Amino acid sequence: MISLDTIDRQVLRALSEDATQSASALGRRFGLSQPAMWKRIRRLEEAGVLAGRRLKLDAEALGFGVTVFLGVKLGTKGRVSLEDFERAVRAIPEVQTVEHVLGLYDYRLRVVARDIADFERVLRRRIMTLPGVGDVEANVLLSEERRPGPLG
Repeated sequence: MISLDTIDRQVLRALSEDATQSASALGRRFGLSQPAMWKRIRRLEEAGVLAGRRLKLDAEALGFGVTVFLGVKLGTKGRVSLEDFERAVRAIPEVQTVEHVLGLYDYRLRVVARDIADFERVLRRRIMTLPGVGDVEANVLLSEERRPGPLG
């Protein structure tokens, strides 16, 4: 585990808010030269603390106004492999995340749809026909607040 100092934590917070910031801009912000900041970022990447930079798409602006979290319990665990289910569910474009979880359900899916009718179509025609699907519970997202994470 890498030891993080105050500047490391500030850099991580800044990048979690906007990963497009340059080493030069971050260096100016935190009182470091561009090469010093670049070395710091590189060290965080090599240690695995920074594991890529992602572009966040606005699903609603793209016409997907409904987000639903699905709890999926596999009904035939002995007959279908987890890999078969995961492979099949990853092929559904409306499914944004697939999380294998411990608890009441085996998987948690984040599904986007244009509206409730579109979600019903995705649920009936795509998700409920997946290999091994048993019980499903849907929770419609009303609002979301993003938190930067536990950076101390």
